[in-house]
Amino acid sequence: MSVGVVRETTAGENRVALVPKVVATLVGKGVPVIVESGAGEAALIPDQLYADAGASVGDAWSADVVVKVDAPTDAEIGKLSSGSSLIGFLAPRNQENQIGALKAAGVQAFAVEAIPRISRAQSMDALSSQGNVSGYKAVILAAEKSTRFFPMLTTAAGTVKPATVLVLGVGVAGLQALATAKRLGARTTGYDVRPEVAEQVKSVGGQWLDLGIDAAGEGGYARELTDDERAKQQQALEDAIKSFDVVITTALVPGRPAPRLVTAAAVEGMKPGSVVVDLAGETGGNCELTEPGENVIKHDVLICSPLNLPAGMPEHASELYAKNILALIELALDDDGNFAPDFSDEVLAAACVTREAPTSDVSGTDVKAGA
Repeated sequence: MSVGVVRETTAGENRVALVPKVVATLVGKGVPVIVESGAGEAALIPDQLYADAGASVGDAWSADVVVKVDAPTDAEIGKLSSGSSLIGFLAPRNQENQIGALKAAGVQAFAVEAIPRISRAQSMDALSSQGNVSGYKAVILAAEKSTRFFPMLTTAAGTVKPATVLVLGVGVAGLQALATAKRLGARTTGYDVRPEVAEQVKSVGGQWLDLGIDAAGEGGYARELTDDERAKQQQALEDAIKSFDVVITTALVPGRPAPRLVTAAAVEGMKPGSVVVDLAGETGGNCELTEPGENVIKHDVLICSPLNLPAGMPEHASELYAKNILALIELALDDDGNFAPDFSDEVLAAACVTREAPTSDVSGTDVKAGA
């Protein structure tokens, strides 16, 4: 078998699926790696470093297993061979995806978003690895845009109080945001509809905002709130948000629009010069006034909705993602070094969204059981 590393074509995508260190690991296991020329260019990795790691530079789309970051375009699917495998972010739960086209092309596809969040799959959890990057970058962005210092400063001219930061949604990105803001000296508070994560918030030095709502769902995600819960949360958050200098939102519900947590009224009640960083812009935003991909000022509050923050740190984001991909490939290798996924394994079964005998129609959002 061979592994192909292709160049990303999505505008603004600077990551690459494998880095030279991981390529060297695969080559050391007897797995040939083909790298498309320029695949690592946006991540500042020249072809020569891949060659030095043992890869060949050539037609990566002809490989048995092709690895990507973003979902392929129609033109790229046309480059894949029938019977080959593809690994990447494929958005299987979105209404618009390429799962049907991949099935029609005879491609066995693995969506890294569908990898179950269980202990033994942590090394393959690309959502978590890239969420760490997003949470970190969100705080750096907030600190840059804020009109106030994050740490407390004691000077001859007097003492400046530390900024107050509220993080809504305490998954991987949220915890990293809390930890990063704390390291910068801010007073941090976390909120989530899953009360069991309160201890995690406290473990990174944050306070817990308890609104009395429990909406824990499956797979580590929150379930959708009832109308009564949503109304209760909205009013309580409106009251709480007004006292914070920075609000960072990370709340997502798989396959659904992002929940609205920050209303226009809440923004209007914030102090002038405050900042909202909405990491859910790609699915509609957690803030009612968010304009995905834009920075806008509403009621003297700056609302930032950056898209694809990990692409802004391509070196480390690619390094982390490459290790996720390596772990998944290694799980699927048989004793002879062939890519032969054992679908009795719950990780491989959940991640695979197209194969020879799909369990359900792949034209919609429910592509298969566990996806």
